[in-house]
Amino acid sequence: MQLNHRYATELAETVSAVKPQPLSGMTMPMYNHELAAQFNLPDRDQLMAAIFDDGGELAAKSVAQKYGGHQFGQWNPFLGDGRGLLLGEVSDTHGNHFDLHLKGAGQTPYSRHADGRAVLRSTLREYIASEALHYLRIPTSRALCLITSEQSIVRELPEPGAMMIRMASSHLRFGHFEYYYHNKQQDTLDKLMQYTLTHHFPECLQDANPHKALLTAITLRTARMVALWQAYGFVHGVMNTDNMSIHGITFDYGPYAFIEHFQSDAVFNHSDYEGRYAFDRQPGIALWNLNALAYAFSGHLSTDDIRACLTLFEPTFLSQYRHQMLSRIGLDDNPEHENCLNTWLSLLSAEKRDYTESFRQLAMAEPQQPTSPLRDQFVDREAFDKWWQDYRQRRLATGISANELSQLNPVVIPRTHYLQSAIEAAEQGDFSPAHRLMDAIRQPFDDNEVTRDFKKPGPASSQGSLSCSS
Repeated sequence: MQLNHRYATELAETVSAVKPQPLSGMTMPMYNHELAAQFNLPDRDQLMAAIFDDGGELAAKSVAQKYGGHQFGQWNPFLGDGRGLLLGEVSDTHGNHFDLHLKGAGQTPYSRHADGRAVLRSTLREYIASEALHYLRIPTSRALCLITSEQSIVRELPEPGAMMIRMASSHLRFGHFEYYYHNKQQDTLDKLMQYTLTHHFPECLQDANPHKALLTAITLRTARMVALWQAYGFVHGVMNTDNMSIHGITFDYGPYAFIEHFQSDAVFNHSDYEGRYAFDRQPGIALWNLNALAYAFSGHLSTDDIRACLTLFEPTFLSQYRHQMLSRIGLDDNPEHENCLNTWLSLLSAEKRDYTESFRQLAMAEPQQPTSPLRDQFVDREAFDKWWQDYRQRRLATGISANELSQLNPVVIPRTHYLQSAIEAAEQGDFSPAHRLMDAIRQPFDDNEVTRDFKKPGPASSQGSLSCSS
């Protein structure tokens, strides 16, 4: 394991040294062997010792990071790693650098009177979802391991305490830059910018205006990520700026869900009373967040420069979204097909059809047939038949096979009811359902004996609001 502490060393004024605080009766029931092997990380027992034993390598220089953020649109300067610790950074043989970040590690100077802990329910949800998005080819943080314990943590009710190690290119959030801008610490902000350019966006240093190139890169990556969220029906649930990664990766999983019974304005966070983070508002919120981040660049960029960067978001998002959606239904990336796509979405929305299952069924349909068995899925068969005649002609012209389309339309997503079943079993000490779900998650586009056990949509009641408490 090649461990370094670049962030803690070069930006020492932005962190506080904190040691991980163990829970009682800890075990590691979930461990990502593939990710561990990529970075030459130790096995379960050695990893636990490196974190929690006296003199353990991963606890030697662990730190909590300071940042702020806009939460539901309101600026909050009192944020930071309130329960997470940056253990260090590791690299693989290809020169890829990833943070090791321990979530649920106990209190830090930024805990704001909270206990600094995490519960098994939310930790297992994040572990499974981050790996699911990875295998769906949506940019995301990764999960290395999950640690559970015999110790109870009180949220609405007592729940088993847990921790997890999350890996990502860095844990730099929009809120890092916002905090040092709003706190008028320009020297620290400049150091943070230079660190980011040097270690994470070195290609931007070749540009005539590196800061403009950096804001542009963050804007483009964010637009592409959100386009994939929309294409696959993912609802983040709490897109505060402290939950937004500068790398354009899905980050800080809270009350997330994949849409099942299609509803474009679906909200799953029971604390989101106004629907700020509804499914159909995610692109607009992403741009709002980028605008909030852009203030931190005002010491280096003119208003016109900032506007030029941010105006790239909409065309990039729309282009990526159109490409992904038309590809999923077997059509060329041509604006002339947009009406066909929009009518398909309207059909799904009008009857609240299952989003993932419907796309998979359409991908496997035979456009040679003048009538599709899919019509039986819709009450308004006349509307479907009319659309089918238009669609089948377009798809026949492309010649894309069902086999090709199967690799764009998953059989398996982490549906809420399967997650809940895995959580309930894990809370009783049985992680076998979670492992079976993970086996399916790792092959989401394959229809086989493993994935078929996790493809069934849940009842409408399973798609209710989810708790933010974790």
